[in-house]
Amino acid sequence: MLNKHYKQAIVVRSDLKMQKGKIAAQVAHAALTSAEETRKKRVELFKKWFEGGQKKVVLKVESLDELLNLIGRAKEMNILYAVIEDSGLTQIPPGTITCAAFGPDKEEKIEKITGNLKLL
Repeated sequence: MLNKHYKQAIVVRSDLKMQKGKIAAQVAHAALTSAEETRKKRVELFKKWFEGGQKKVVLKVESLDELLNLIGRAKEMNILYAVIEDSGLTQIPPGTITCAAFGPDKEEKIEKITGNLKLL
């Protein structure tokens, strides 16, 4: 029986106006980085999410400040996360924070941080 009560949320800054391919790459970086951190630090949590179908959602915020606020809330709730900074080789300046991934973790915990955000 699949355990579907775990998920990962990737949140992208829409104010950067990145092209679709750029967004896809940034989301992939975030999803993989955060999942790997969870695998290393909370292996049982990772296993439940992985074996449950690796549920994830991609959402958006309008600014860096909104994203940083979510990161602060994740820290307070002890949710693992990954922040992605672009290398600056294509569309945006180096060091620009493009997105962040939260979890994987229990779905209800992720929802407390990202539940009010819109899909990208």
